Amino acid sequence: MLSEPEILTALRDCFDPELKLNVVDLGLIYAIATGPDHDSTPAWPRQWVNVTMTLVTAVSPAGGLIVEQVRNRLAGISDISRIRVDLVWTPAWSADRISEEGRRQLGPALLRLQQKGSAAPHSPFVIWPGNL
Repeated sequence: MLSEPEILTALRDCFDPELKLNVVDLGLIYAIATGPDHDSTPAWPRQWVNVTMTLVTAVSPAGGLIVEQVRNRLAGISDISRIRVDLVWTPAWSADRISEEGRRQLGPALLRLQQKGSAAPHSPFVIWPGNL
């Protein structure tokens, strides 16, 4: 089974197109849960993955694209049979969640991002594609 660090490594391939920073270093990934999928076909040991994440702002025009990138990246891993992505607004995202590597990459853009504020509350939605 894939571990949380392995899943986070895969999610580093998913970027916010406006900030040009991956969703992990941007601090958009809040939690990852995994478990064995006993109903998967084919039946080799496969697992389900549930990602809880947010966006920089609730009105991000790229929000759907970012969530779809996460789902598609995980769908490309043969050990994963089911993916669930929960988009949440609490706790609200803030620039404090950006990793040190992300801060280095953003450079002066970090100040503008900090001034922009955090994600506004909004109703969460769930993407549940079922078996892939």
